[in-house]
Amino acid sequence: MTLDEIAKTLRDDAARITLAYAFNATGKTQLSVAYKNATKQADGSHIGVYYNAYSEDLFMWDNDEEKDGADVRLTLRPSSLSRFHTLLTEDNIRDKLKAYKPKFGFAFNLYEDDPERGIESISFFIPNQNPDVPQQSIKISRGEERVFVWCFFLALFEVEGWADKQSSHFFIDDPVSSLDDHNIFVTAATLLDLIESQFETRRIIITTHHIGLFSILSDWLSKGEKSSKFKKHTKHYILSAKSGELKLETCEKDVFLYHLRVLQVLSNAHKAKDVRAYHFAMLRQVLENVASFLGVGQFSYVLNQIGINEPNRVADIVNALSHKKVYYYESDSVVQDNLNIFDEVMKGLIEKYNFVLHADAA
Repeated sequence: MTLDEIAKTLRDDAARITLAYAFNATGKTQLSVAYKNATKQADGSHIGVYYNAYSEDLFMWDNDEEKDGADVRLTLRPSSLSRFHTLLTEDNIRDKLKAYKPKFGFAFNLYEDDPERGIESISFFIPNQNPDVPQQSIKISRGEERVFVWCFFLALFEVEGWADKQSSHFFIDDPVSSLDDHNIFVTAATLLDLIESQFETRRIIITTHHIGLFSILSDWLSKGEKSSKFKKHTKHYILSAKSGELKLETCEKDVFLYHLRVLQVLSNAHKAKDVRAYHFAMLRQVLENVASFLGVGQFSYVLNQIGINEPNRVADIVNALSHKKVYYYESDSVVQDNLNIFDEVMKGLIEKYNFVLHADAA
């Protein structure tokens, strides 16, 4: 199949939610362009909203080398989106960033000669508690930049005018480049929130090369707490290149092995005595994957199988600690009683199911 044929297949699919895993170098970004062309109206207008590598490329660093980085900032290339910038506020983006617990602050710099042209650049800084001391501009990491750009677009999705006029679909390609496991998990949660708020009125197409993001969303949409809302409206695909030919294959019954990678992350945190609240969200993901593999609905069954006393009580604790409102907004430290539960569950999982985990090279 060609990318154009795949785009038309996805366009003609009745699913409200499409989740596609694509191997590297299969052309995901170009697929979003092909989908844009396949859904173009007769008058040449577009009816969907897109997030992809082109979206990220609108943001470029001005390192201000002449002043040794004193005014380093992230500049925005002028685009068709610029006219909507004035409808965004810094608080709109801060609201989306809360989930990631950023260590940086930021401020918009509008075009001085014509604010209606939108945002010229964004300055970042470490928040200063003393208002008399000027903020020092900093360059944030690549991962922090990706989180910021993603949250910028999440906020822009809600701006009246842009998404309203192009209201047919959202096409989102890999918002997780350069992110660690924790932020990938948080990004999956932001995507689930977006799906829940939009899928009844807009189609949602999400492509990713990250098997973790694919696995988490796949599980939440087909087996999670809210899956009854999403399951019958969702299609799962794998896009691959075999013998030089692109193939789009359904994968509703495939088994994904992301839990092995998550177990490795959990094991490393355990050995380093650095278990945080969000690790319980990841532990719950592993327990749910094992329960699914065993054909049971509740992961308390797995806890019972690995010898945990009072499995239902422990399941309640894991559920409470993995709830997104806990690991978003509360302290990520864990009390000793819950650390003991983590130790017991990890030991039981590895011994009962004979998982062999190699040391993390990273």
